[in-house]
Amino acid sequence: MPTRVLIADDQAMVRAGFRLILEGEPDIEVVGEAADGDQAVRLARELRPDVTLMDIRMPGVDGLRATELLAGPDVPDPLHVVMVTTFGLDENVHAALRAGACGFLLKDAGPNLLVEAVHAAAHGEALVSPAITTRLLAHFTRATSRPAPETPLTPRELDVVKAVARGATNDEICRSLVVSLPTVKTHIGAVKRKLGARNRTEIAIWAWESGLVH
Repeated sequence: MPTRVLIADDQAMVRAGFRLILEGEPDIEVVGEAADGDQAVRLARELRPDVTLMDIRMPGVDGLRATELLAGPDVPDPLHVVMVTTFGLDENVHAALRAGACGFLLKDAGPNLLVEAVHAAAHGEALVSPAITTRLLAHFTRATSRPAPETPLTPRELDVVKAVARGATNDEICRSLVVSLPTVKTHIGAVKRKLGARNRTEIAIWAWESGLVH
């Protein structure tokens, strides 16, 4: 089955460009377009796409509120939302990740990264380019006295958390720690359970806010 995508952006040219790129992929299907947040929420709830590409700044209900309604911590069956914006260091992006977005993409990131972000989100992963991850989280998070998880992370799990916080992919973590891919996935799954994190982005936020990464 193809990955079903909803595109939400108030600019028709952006929606058309994203559609052109995504429909060029044999395993991706664009199932709808929304020009504002209200329409995005309504269509997403109706169509239940695998991934929603959500612009942050839209008229009416903006992308932040729309994301919270679709993927927030109080949503019983959250959808996968990837935030798309023009601004690489917009403080709203941090708020969007807090609201439940599983990824973050700049509009000028290029076709390949757009496709990769859709595939990653569809599989429950987060794609945020390493440069954006480190700039964004370092800029907007501060070391705080966050409570430690009830079950402490092992030294190897902490190594994996640090790598995730720096934007490393699973393959890159395998190479740097000299472990297998199943081992990396096992560590990430354990970290998610211990931290109560839903995705890699929340793991990264925890690492930066805890002062684990500088």
